[in-house]
Amino acid sequence: MKTLLSLFLALLAFECTTQKKNQEVNNGTKIYYAEQYRPQFHFSPESGWMNDPNGMVYYEGEYHLFYQHYPDSTIWGPMHWGHAVSTDLIHWEHLPMALTPDENGYIFSGSAVVDWENTSGLGEDGEPPLIAVFTYHDPVGEKEGNIDYQTQGIAYSNDKGRTWTKYGEPVLKNPGIRDFRDPKVMWFNESKKWIMSLAVKDHIEFYSSANLIDWHKESEFGKNLGAHGGVWECPDLFEMKIQGTNESKWVLLVSINPGGPNGGSATQYFVGDFDGSKFTTEQTETKWLDNGRDNYAGVTWSNIPEADGRRLFLGWMSNWNYAELVPTEKWRSATTIPRELILEKVNEQFVIVSIPVTELKKIRNEKVEMPAQVIAGSVGLETENIELMNSEMKLNFSLKHNGQTSAAETFGIVLKNNLGEYFKIGYSTPENIFYTDRTKGGINSFSENFAGLHTANYEAGETMNIHLFIDEASVEVFVDGGKLVFTDIVFPTESYDKVELFSTKGSIELIEAEAWNLNSTW
Repeated sequence: MKTLLSLFLALLAFECTTQKKNQEVNNGTKIYYAEQYRPQFHFSPESGWMNDPNGMVYYEGEYHLFYQHYPDSTIWGPMHWGHAVSTDLIHWEHLPMALTPDENGYIFSGSAVVDWENTSGLGEDGEPPLIAVFTYHDPVGEKEGNIDYQTQGIAYSNDKGRTWTKYGEPVLKNPGIRDFRDPKVMWFNESKKWIMSLAVKDHIEFYSSANLIDWHKESEFGKNLGAHGGVWECPDLFEMKIQGTNESKWVLLVSINPGGPNGGSATQYFVGDFDGSKFTTEQTETKWLDNGRDNYAGVTWSNIPEADGRRLFLGWMSNWNYAELVPTEKWRSATTIPRELILEKVNEQFVIVSIPVTELKKIRNEKVEMPAQVIAGSVGLETENIELMNSEMKLNFSLKHNGQTSAAETFGIVLKNNLGEYFKIGYSTPENIFYTDRTKGGINSFSENFAGLHTANYEAGETMNIHLFIDEASVEVFVDGGKLVFTDIVFPTESYDKVELFSTKGSIELIEAEAWNLNSTW
């Protein structure tokens, strides 16, 4: 009897374990996505280190995302290209490693294109190949004191990006420059040639090719323009229609580290013209794509269908000042949410507007509406039905009071927990300064560069809309339809579970407020 009872209990335990595992599989959950600070609707690697997004290309219904990856550690190491695909920009499938280091070096950042006309001759069976263009970084040459240790290589795929074959020798040798990297390639239809934008120390160089293999230098840009507080990286050149017109301009994104507007890494942009050889601009001031601390090395997807027509962007959600030190254990770093970039002309100035992609609406749960009210001092919002750390919120404020603008001196939003930790989002009306503050946001002892106040000059109108995406360890803030953006990571000891609105030296009217719990995409 004792033996039968033991056997029964063992079978029962096995059945319960099996049911639990089956339930996990059926629910589509992955245990590691329950780790502390693991984002629920942002892309992150299964394990190991991640930085720049690379090779972003759309092909046959799939958005490809490659990324700088070191699978053996949560700190930067020999760079590989990790790989994932999505059909909707939101739900991602992890795929095997795409590119690994070889005798030519580590696989640094780059891009990917569809070679529709098989100009490279690398396609098979009449189908266009996918071509990855990337930087080889030779650690041996670097250690020996050489300066020509970065070259450009290519690889090709004839099975929708599932496997890749390297071309062999680099296709663009180094002319004797220490920083010579991050090729972003596009097809320039007017002259029927490929254009490569390449980051070269403190400027961008443009190269052209008829076949993606033989490259010729065309021009240089930027030695005396824009921010120069650090090395230029990760360029991206593309044409955009000006919103509401039939006129087009060319946009050049350039990441820089250090030298960002609030310290460390950031991405600037230039608006101008490109004739197939040279990029020119009349812009004299430095413009930033994002004023937070944690949107870097972002580029846009190539080959988006004309029927879609959007310019889709993704950035690395971290900062080199502390990226290797943040308190995550099995993985490190995530991407921003995907964003659509729009070119607007505001007061005779060109502005890149960033808006969350509409696909994010797919993961919304039922809308929670909060009452309109006048805020004087500090007022808590009802958040009982909101899981704040996986949520989206929209709050619309009126800055007019009794017919006059700016009743309150400052106003904004505070996300907080019971430990007194908080993340503050605010606006100063006398100074026309928008800011985020993570000084008391939670864990910050891992780096003296982490805590702080992040600011940007911004002239508000009669209303201000603040759109938030909050996900475990990040807050993304879109102001007035994305005319101003702040992306910040944050590590509260306990989850934020309260929202307060505040005003000082006067009141502010909350016109409307709504929120959604967001489902995990994993």
